[in-house]
Amino acid sequence: METWQELLRKKSIASLEALAARFGPEHAGGAEIERLRQAVDNFEFRISPAMVDLIQSPGDPIWRQYVPTLQELDIRDGIVDSLNEDADSPVPNITHRYPDRALFLVSPVCASYCRFCTRRRKVGDPEKIPMSQLESAFQYLEEHKEIRDVIMSGGDPLLLSDRRVDDICRRLRSIPHLEVLRIGSRVPCHLPERITPELCEILKRYHPLYINTHFNHPDELTRAAVQALGRLADAGIPLGCQTVLLKGVNDDAEVMKELMQRLLAARVRPYYIYMCDQVAGAEHFRTSIEKGLEIIKALRGWTSGLAVPHFVIDAPGGGGKIPLLPEYVVKITDKEVVLRNYAGKLYRYKPAKPVRKKIPALEPVLVG
Repeated sequence: METWQELLRKKSIASLEALAARFGPEHAGGAEIERLRQAVDNFEFRISPAMVDLIQSPGDPIWRQYVPTLQELDIRDGIVDSLNEDADSPVPNITHRYPDRALFLVSPVCASYCRFCTRRRKVGDPEKIPMSQLESAFQYLEEHKEIRDVIMSGGDPLLLSDRRVDDICRRLRSIPHLEVLRIGSRVPCHLPERITPELCEILKRYHPLYINTHFNHPDELTRAAVQALGRLADAGIPLGCQTVLLKGVNDDAEVMKELMQRLLAARVRPYYIYMCDQVAGAEHFRTSIEKGLEIIKALRGWTSGLAVPHFVIDAPGGGGKIPLLPEYVVKITDKEVVLRNYAGKLYRYKPAKPVRKKIPALEPVLVG
């Protein structure tokens, strides 16, 4: 039986030639293949075996997420470091933006490379996410006692070896003020074979530990993916999902509702739907904000509240995640709050009346 490493190495598509051999040269750049190579040179290219098998036809929602396109070269208002992470990086591999938590990049590689990746400026390049400089990151986390929550990301942390995952988690757990460890990973989707019983045994030693997965389309919840998620859940790991709203992939209310419902059935709590970041090379994935609000309106009230994530924009320039909600409050007065429910009907809520304290009557006092 092949190991997950062998499976990833032997059966992935990682070149335009391999893409042409599988789907035809007309779908791998055709006459413009040399121009398309520029997109591959700009950002790493690999489609994991599980995602290759899910592609039903060129241009479908799975294809669009992973196959390079000439549109990546058409940069208008895209920003290389759209979230300004590097400006908030005090030492290599750490971004410290929020008061009590920090992002820790622990791996430069992914099983599949998403063409809409926020960190495409550095993911896939070991020199830009240097594994040799983790010590300065550990020291920073040790020195900053205000940090109670660390999010391991990359790249994908779960593509590290079991030994490396164990070493990093152990070192983090040795820091007394770190209360919560989190891992961001698409491995349950991209390479479910990686979620082995051995890995789960390692991870369960370091609770409280959370994993945020990343699924963008219902088809990605294959039987193998659901089983991998089950192994993690059985290890006591709370699972969330961070989905990105992508044009031509999931910008449809019914598709998104099915995804959220199937995630919940797989023991994964939908956490965020992100507007696609304003990152250079991924502008063709961006939809309108109105589309995102339309999707949230189609979820809230029409399916379980557990299946309704936060819809957010990660603000360009490093402003952090800003939630967006459809307008449910119609009017607020001293007498009532007028509300619109999920079905569009209006309801009135009476605010609490201020309690007036009674002033006790003064008793007459005789003088003299």
